[in-house]
Amino acid sequence: MSTRVGIGTNSRRDQRLDWWRNGLQLNLRIRPAGFAVALVYAFACWGARQISLDQFYLPAGVRVAALLLCPARLWPYLILGEYAYFAQMRYPMIDKYGLAWVVIASACMMPAVALVVRLHRRMMTAQTEVWLLSVAATAALVATVLKLGLSHLLWPTPPSLPILSSAARFALGDYIGILTLAPLALLWTKRGARYDWQAWRGLPTVIALSFLLVLAIVTRLAAADGDVTKTSLQLMMALPVVALTCMHGWRGAAVGVPLLNLIISATTPSTGLPGSFDAPTFATQQIIALAGTALLALGAQISHYFHQYARRDQDGKRALTLSRTAHIASEMDLRERALGLRKIADGLDVSIQETVELLRRHGHHEPAERLLRASAAHSRQFREQTSMVYPTALEQVGLYLALQVSGAREAWDATDRVSRPRLGGDPCRLSVGLQLATYRTLTDAVSILLKNEYGQIQVRARCGQVQQHRGILVTVGLLDVNRTLSPATMALVTERLAARALAYGGTVTCHRNRIRMLLVDAPAPAARQSVQTPLVLRENAL
Repeated sequence: MSTRVGIGTNSRRDQRLDWWRNGLQLNLRIRPAGFAVALVYAFACWGARQISLDQFYLPAGVRVAALLLCPARLWPYLILGEYAYFAQMRYPMIDKYGLAWVVIASACMMPAVALVVRLHRRMMTAQTEVWLLSVAATAALVATVLKLGLSHLLWPTPPSLPILSSAARFALGDYIGILTLAPLALLWTKRGARYDWQAWRGLPTVIALSFLLVLAIVTRLAAADGDVTKTSLQLMMALPVVALTCMHGWRGAAVGVPLLNLIISATTPSTGLPGSFDAPTFATQQIIALAGTALLALGAQISHYFHQYARRDQDGKRALTLSRTAHIASEMDLRERALGLRKIADGLDVSIQETVELLRRHGHHEPAERLLRASAAHSRQFREQTSMVYPTALEQVGLYLALQVSGAREAWDATDRVSRPRLGGDPCRLSVGLQLATYRTLTDAVSILLKNEYGQIQVRARCGQVQQHRGILVTVGLLDVNRTLSPATMALVTERLAARALAYGGTVTCHRNRIRMLLVDAPAPAARQSVQTPLVLRENAL
């Protein structure tokens, strides 16, 4: 056994040394589209640099947005494009800052930020978009450390500005730049997700966007009135962004926060030179950066919980649909059995009638009459019991008449405890499935009270419609208002009746001396809503 282990160890060692003996084979694939991406990226960075400030550095946002939009196989071309952008910008600076800084600082920024995005890849599959804030903060810090660290290490003369103030200016500028463009890139990458963009045409959304535009114009015009007025107007622009976030979740924040940052940048005084800085606006931008972070986080959570609620609501509707289907399938099975019993009863009636006729022809009139009377009574009882299996009359005459002619009514009358039902509305407007569910729920409720309570019982029902929903309200209670249903009866009601009511979007509740059941049908078609009179289903109206 030891010899085999030694051989296996040597073979693995030889495999590890193969690369040293035979060399490494690299497959380099040149993609023409990659060079186009590099060129577009370089021009985008150049254009963003022209309108950037130290406290609003858009190339940082272009960098992260490009990494989010492009697949990993195109990242080397992004590195190439950024190096080309830095080369044309920093080549004239070689004499002032040195060749080492121009080469090293231009080559390490994009790979470092790409590594940050790569490390967040697992977080990108999460159900919320909060990871974008982590990418933005980490990328801004890494970029700031590289900028300041390389400048202090490689410049012939280190920067004269204090390192902390420079770090705050660069970090905030990169962070705001990322929050301006990265959310839009993320929004584009998720364009295939299910979302109703028609909601943005709604009046509240239009008002919020219009209010943001008006505030931007007023802020631009009021720039000469003083820094206090301008700052107040800039802070007020966060209000419509809050409204967009509350209405549309993270998508509202992904649109509103970039608009807010762009508008504030457009209203910020600038020297027109790279590195321009406005101290009064810097304090406002710090607040706006915190507000934008909070809004993106809030929007992500709103969208997350909304999706959870929508999923649970969809699952609940699917469960209700399956429950209704199961109840209808069960009723159809009972219907087939009832029809089979009806056929048997019809056959027995024909046979007995033939027997009666035969007895009469042979002069046995008295036995024939007795047999006829007995068969009629038993046939009636048999049909009453059959109707309790499935009320076939309900399909022709509706719920209320089916209750009057079914065996359930005969059974109630036999107890002398159930008073005449008080019924209102037209049950024929309801679906057959809802009428069947009401029939079963009502008869079960009466049966529970007959077996577990004493005293007279009153049945009341009323059909109606509220907006696009049709339904029926049924109460089964004791006539004695001073009586209260026992806890055992209430528990039995919940166990036996709640499932069928919930399947039809209704409720079953017990209140003092009565059981209250509400069953709701599917939404009515628009064509029929105009011809139906809405009827509020209130218990006191019964």
